[in-house]
Amino acid sequence: MRIHLKWERKYLDILVLTAYYNFMLEVTIIRIYQSKVGKVFRVIIIMLLVLIENQVVMSLINRGLYVGRFQPFHLGHLGAIKEALTKVDELVIVIGSAQHSHKLKNPFTAGERLVMIQHSLQEANVDLDRVWIVPVPDMHLHMLWVSAVEGYVPKFNKLYSNEPLTRRLFIESGYTVENISLFDRKMYSSTFVREKMLKGEDWEVLVPKSVADFIKNIDGINRLRDLARTDKI
Repeated sequence: MRIHLKWERKYLDILVLTAYYNFMLEVTIIRIYQSKVGKVFRVIIIMLLVLIENQVVMSLINRGLYVGRFQPFHLGHLGAIKEALTKVDELVIVIGSAQHSHKLKNPFTAGERLVMIQHSLQEANVDLDRVWIVPVPDMHLHMLWVSAVEGYVPKFNKLYSNEPLTRRLFIESGYTVENISLFDRKMYSSTFVREKMLKGEDWEVLVPKSVADFIKNIDGINRLRDLARTDKI
């Protein structure tokens, strides 16, 4: 309850400030139109004022970004998300390699991964109003990938990642990048989960219950085994 009240107060403050800025913007626009400056100059000033207002409002929301392929979503992912949500108002979860599926390293579709994430967060009582889940396809050029992500997701001001290339790309694009705690990386790895599925070992203890149920419902294990017959492990 205290957490919910904290975020409700935060968003109430944002709404009040947004309303104030909108009112002041309207008053300023009216005064500009009533002034004697040229029409083109008036339009330029108004555009700049709108841009400034958007930037001010955005600065009030501390929104982070967390990127993964989630093939499948496991307890390490869940722990990282819960940790990030203690530091930001909202978190954008990017489902990377969204165009890939039915491959040994990428067996699940973007839609299936989205369902896994959403069900897992609901199971863990995470406030979904504070989370955005956005599939993003790969780019062939690394230097264009951050720009592609920016085009798919709402504005954010920091990245949570331990992956070296992802960190480097966002640092060079001017973003704040923070580490996330490693939740037994050797065990909580999507590769490790898939290997256990193929070997018929106990993989369900590594993922949220809702993910295990979902994978079994879509016959995901047999899908992975069929893919293993044609692809390299």
